[in-house]
Amino acid sequence: MSVKIRLARGGAKKRPYYRVVVADTRSPRDGRFIEKVGAYNPMVPKDHPDRVKLNDERIKHWLSVGALPTDRVARILAANDLYAAPAVPNQTKKNQPKAKAQERLAMEAEAKREAEEASKAAAEAPAEEAPAAEEAPAEEAAEA
Repeated sequence: MSVKIRLARGGAKKRPYYRVVVADTRSPRDGRFIEKVGAYNPMVPKDHPDRVKLNDERIKHWLSVGALPTDRVARILAANDLYAAPAVPNQTKKNQPKAKAQERLAMEAEAKREAEEASKAAAEAPAEEAPAAEEAPAEEAAEA
């Protein structure tokens, strides 16, 4: 028999309340379970002590006999130092532009960077030429 530690939903419409239960994987989400080991109330602020209530001893027991937590329960247990934090999966790249659009964006970024460098060079060049221009009238005055 495969056993999971998972959330069973309760509460009213748009007011969820979850029980953390140990259940057979074949039983329905809100159906039959073996043991209730905690509660999770997402409607309470994150720093409130009533948001997550867990029976640490029973959870450790069930983990030791092979029960596997679901992803959400694993995150809750990791926050309470009862289980290793699950790895965050890589995001898909479907939301990013296609290859030609990425090339065009790279070209635009490069052109913008070159324009900024040219403007910096133009701003520095007159500053260097200005002392030379000041020296020329001083030389003419010395000759006269």
